[in-house]
Amino acid sequence: MPASIGRMRRRPLSAQAVIALGFAGVILLLALALMLPAASVSRTWTDPLTALFTATSAVCVTGLVVVDTACHWSLFGRGVILLGIQVGGLGVTTVLALLALMRGKRIGLRQRTLLVEGVAALQIGGVVRLVRRALLGTLLIEGAGALLLAVRFVPRLGMLRGIGYAVFHAVSAFCNAGFDLMGTLAAPYDSLCTFAADPLVCLTVCALILLGGTGFFVWDDLITHRFRWRRLRLHTRAVLLITPPLALVPAALFFLLERRASMADLGVGARALASLFSAVTPRTAGFNTVPTDALSPAGSLLTLLLMFIGGNPGSTAGGAKTTTVLALALLSAAVLRREEDVRLLGRRLPDGLLRRACAIALLYAAMALAASFLICAAQPELPLFAVLFEAVSALHTVGMSAGITRELGTLARLVLILLMYAGRLGSLTFALLLARRPAPAPLRLPADRILIG
Repeated sequence: MPASIGRMRRRPLSAQAVIALGFAGVILLLALALMLPAASVSRTWTDPLTALFTATSAVCVTGLVVVDTACHWSLFGRGVILLGIQVGGLGVTTVLALLALMRGKRIGLRQRTLLVEGVAALQIGGVVRLVRRALLGTLLIEGAGALLLAVRFVPRLGMLRGIGYAVFHAVSAFCNAGFDLMGTLAAPYDSLCTFAADPLVCLTVCALILLGGTGFFVWDDLITHRFRWRRLRLHTRAVLLITPPLALVPAALFFLLERRASMADLGVGARALASLFSAVTPRTAGFNTVPTDALSPAGSLLTLLLMFIGGNPGSTAGGAKTTTVLALALLSAAVLRREEDVRLLGRRLPDGLLRRACAIALLYAAMALAASFLICAAQPELPLFAVLFEAVSALHTVGMSAGITRELGTLARLVLILLMYAGRLGSLTFALLLARRPAPAPLRLPADRILIG
């Protein structure tokens, strides 16, 4: 027994456990920093739950808040939040690899394994190059976005404040975080509603959201193969094919559904712009240019569906991921056509990948429903759909709110904190961390059938 205990103690942590502990450590450190009097505008201590909620939302790039970011947090507090967004968007392992490279250290096999898990790469080979390109691309895209936003913010806020706002919103948009500083310009919790008809701000933020949600692996593949379609990996081609319809089709639906609801006061051009923004931002970004609680019932359901889908694997976005939903759709189509294989662009998808896609979708749905049940049981006065909307937003790291975040009690806020953390890790990773690894079975059990459907 002592020998077995010694072997257990020497067993290294899995990559998933290291990443989970890394995110938890960063969240706790930032929460402690946000509790300090220097972090608040009033120069008073912030209560631990508010600080923990905000730190979790920042590091998990969610955007749900219980206090307005601009009204409550000081310049130091906003800097802490911005740091959490950047670290959370890139991933803890990526940031650690950057620090090691800056010190001239060699990235060993163990670190490369962690990077593969952290950036969702397909193989260890080339993962350091991928990280370098991801970091350089992040700086270039965020910098370009900040310059474009500064064109609008600097004349309105002055040089220093305008540049600060531009950098904050560029990082927040690229990392799909959804934090904003508009509370002191218009009204608290107003997000980007002031700029609903501003093409420069809306299109820049949309571009940042989509580029951040594309995925670092896709960037690397496009650069490596110089945009040659036939040489691209299957994953890259699938992402490039599915991304435009997921933006344009919902935009057209919002344009039709919201003309007498949340966009009734907008002209045709402004409504088209707001529709595109409303189609892009639920893919885990969290900004909004029209009030979320003013959406029509159909618009709210469409937003819920887009939040569930999320962005692409290996990106700054959360959600079940576009390729997960694509795999499920192709599996359903193959079943309906009575085909044995699931095909995509001339390739067969392996059964293990399809099982993983089914497990991810089921886990996300189960966790959102379980969290909604707990919140409704604790606060029965809250509307059911609003609670479900809030739970999906937290779990899929979106940050859009039906307007009840600030009404939630301690238990409900703790539930959302856990959901945001699980969503940033990924539902399947989070579930595997909680599950005990079984011993390998020497024999497979005999197969049998149950009735399905």
